[in-house]
Amino acid sequence: MTDSQEPQEPELHSLDARSLRGLAHPMRMQLLNELRRGGPATASQLAARLGESSGATSYHLRQLASYGFVEDAPDRGKGRERWWRAVHEGVRFDAALLQDSDPDVRGAADLFLHEVANQHTKELATWLGTREDWSQEWRDSSDMSDWTLHLTPETARELRRKMHDLVASYRTPDSAEGTPETEQVRIHTHLIPVHKK
Repeated sequence: MTDSQEPQEPELHSLDARSLRGLAHPMRMQLLNELRRGGPATASQLAARLGESSGATSYHLRQLASYGFVEDAPDRGKGRERWWRAVHEGVRFDAALLQDSDPDVRGAADLFLHEVANQHTKELATWLGTREDWSQEWRDSSDMSDWTLHLTPETARELRRKMHDLVASYRTPDSAEGTPETEQVRIHTHLIPVHKK
C-alpha cells in the first residue's frame, strides 16, 4: 500500500465547554450526523430527512456554524439555497466535562452522552426493521453481540485501545469508496461496568 492509499486518521474536534454547549441538542446532533454520513445538504433536504421544518433546521445549522461544526459548501450552491457540510469527521469527548465546575456544562455533557446512546439505539432499531431490504451477504455480515468479561480499569482501557486500533485499521481511502458492494457501515462499541462490588 502506498502512502497515498494508507488510511487517514479522521479529523476530530475535541469538545470543550463552549463547543459542547453548542452541540448538545438532539436536533443539532442529528443534523451533524446527517452531514457527516450523507455529505453536503441544504436545510430543506435535511428537514425532509428528519421530519422537521426547514425553519428549525436552518436555525440549528446556523448555530452549529457559529460553534465551528458546519460550514458553507459553496461548490454545491445553486441559486439561493445554502448548502452546508460538516467541518470534522467526528468529535472527541473528554470525560472531565462531566465533572466541570459549571452545572450547565455538566448538564450539556450528560445530554450529549444520552443523545449518543439514543442514536445508537435508533440505528440498531432501523437495521432490525430494514434488514430484509439488504442482500443475504450483508445480513450474514452484520453483528449484534455482547460479552461479559472480568476486567480491571487498566485492562478495560487496554481492550478499548485495541478495539479502536482494530477498527481504525479498516478505514479505507476515499478512492476505495466506489468499489462494488462497498457500503457505509456503523460500528458501535460500548465498554461499561455493570455491577458495583
